Amino acid sequence: MMIREQIEKMEQEILSPYATLSINTKGRDSYEPQCDIRPVFQRDRDRILHSKSFRRLKNKTQVFLTPKGDHYRTRLSHTLEVSQNARTVAKALRMNEDLVEAIALGHDLGHTPFGHAGEYVLNKVYEGGFKHNVQSLRIVEKLEKDGKGLNLTWEVRDGILNHQTSTMPHTLEGKIVRISDKIAYVNADFDDAIRAKILCEEDIPLEIRKTLGFDTKSRLDHLIHDIIINSMGKDDIVMSDETYEALYELRHFMFDNVYTNPIAKKEEGKAMALLEQLYYFYMEDNHIEKLPKKYLKMLEKGTKKGRVVCDYIAGMTDQFAINTFRNHFLPEEWQVDGF
Repeated sequence: MMIREQIEKMEQEILSPYATLSINTKGRDSYEPQCDIRPVFQRDRDRILHSKSFRRLKNKTQVFLTPKGDHYRTRLSHTLEVSQNARTVAKALRMNEDLVEAIALGHDLGHTPFGHAGEYVLNKVYEGGFKHNVQSLRIVEKLEKDGKGLNLTWEVRDGILNHQTSTMPHTLEGKIVRISDKIAYVNADFDDAIRAKILCEEDIPLEIRKTLGFDTKSRLDHLIHDIIINSMGKDDIVMSDETYEALYELRHFMFDNVYTNPIAKKEEGKAMALLEQLYYFYMEDNHIEKLPKKYLKMLEKGTKKGRVVCDYIAGMTDQFAINTFRNHFLPEEWQVDGF
């Protein structure tokens, strides 16, 4: 018996009856032989981890744009925190950890440079609209590996697409990532806001702190425990009503005091203008040829120009976007020898 088959058998014996078993996957869009060692979801996790899009997350904004300090979250550190939260819940509930981790590592691949500010700009300028969860799916299906995609399983792609508040995944593992994402960002982003000295612990309304905890560590611990306790033995991932309400009150507090805070967002206007100008620059016929060859090939195959330009800009890191803008719009320095 192959190692993979042994692992699949262990899943059947150990995992919850509500878990998604590797052998029950709906499969990949393109057939390929199974790995002799890794079940399908572990294989998907590895593909995402080794992708270029994943590596670029380390230089993309989470909330604070180009912060001065080594300890502010980036989109990559956020992704890893989501993965850790989700794996803790999945292990306790005997869900499929490999599936959870694959979804968590891939859920934010489609984020633009400069965080949600970049997403807002591309959604405004591109007639087809832009959402980072849809772009994450496009990356793993169409853009990675020079247009071949990663050929991930249906369950992983479903979880990546539906991690947003407005949508719902079809697996419990996807639901775990969906709620773990919210838990990660409200706690980590508040921690960063304290670091930036724009908020302090006592700014959170007292009723929220009485329910969730009086510091970041306590709130994270409470939320994880609440999900596990209330989801145990159920075909759903749920919280107690009191904790659910407190979490969403905390999210509203964060939107009002951090995500729209003029100090935290003081550079966003510049970043948005930068990306908008880059978009219209590449949309001009005499500039489109400046795109890398793999994007020009997409045009040759019939992909709309706006879609291709969005793909290119969305894939940029913060610094790459700044350098690209500088190269296209600012005069080059030149040296004069003598007087």
